[in-house]
Amino acid sequence: MLVHPYIDPVAVKIGPVAIHWYGLTYLVAFGLFLWLASIRVRRPQFASRGWTRRDVEDLLFYGVVGVVLGGRLGYVIFYKASYYASHLGEVFAVWKGGMSFHGGLVGVIVAMAVFAWVRKRPVMEVWDLIAPCVPTGLASGRVGNFINGELVGRTADPSLPWAMQFPRFDSAARHPSQIYQFLLEGMLLFVLLWWYASKPRHRGQVSGAFLVGYGVCRFIAEYFREPDNFLGLLSLGLTMGQWLSLPMIAAGAIMWAWATRRGAGLPEGAAA
Repeated sequence: MLVHPYIDPVAVKIGPVAIHWYGLTYLVAFGLFLWLASIRVRRPQFASRGWTRRDVEDLLFYGVVGVVLGGRLGYVIFYKASYYASHLGEVFAVWKGGMSFHGGLVGVIVAMAVFAWVRKRPVMEVWDLIAPCVPTGLASGRVGNFINGELVGRTADPSLPWAMQFPRFDSAARHPSQIYQFLLEGMLLFVLLWWYASKPRHRGQVSGAFLVGYGVCRFIAEYFREPDNFLGLLSLGLTMGQWLSLPMIAAGAIMWAWATRRGAGLPEGAAA
């Protein structure tokens, strides 16, 4: 059985200033988005629409605001609504921890809608542009979770070659679920979505594929991830993460089918 190595969550400390590994993984995520989206805007279907590197930089700003506010509010609403209802002063105390991907996704969706409204661009065009650039950021975040030894997996057979003990959590053999999520919703989803988006698609297809792909990957990974101790398993033995993933999958499938049907009969890549 492998043992999770103790890694100081503080990567660099200079006097009173401490830089945490998790903060660095966020910076890596934003850097990867900037790089990948800059590649995307040079593709004919976006370059012909007047997209530039400056637009990508602005998108990053909107996205950062959306993911931070949405991630925090999502955690507050989805996971600890009763607690924060009586501790309103802690709602935005992000330094105490607590972020939700699903909330962050909603925040980004809203932020991109605002960007589209301000720039007078079709909102689905904006979503299609950024969707393939998101999974690498998710992968980076899971690296941060692993370094911190948090969001551990469910108990596993000690004979499993990659079963891991997380001493700061308990002494049981567990699935390294952070690595599973890094591989599934991070790298695998990135490869598939980048490949799918490499050719022009009807507006909304790439966004729909992202929602379905992430929802399925997250739903599977949750079977190996220890449920939040303050929630446990919910109805039908599913976790909160799985329940939140189901509407994502449904919405993505509907969006993809709608985009495909709406674009039927148009030349490949034509905006529908």
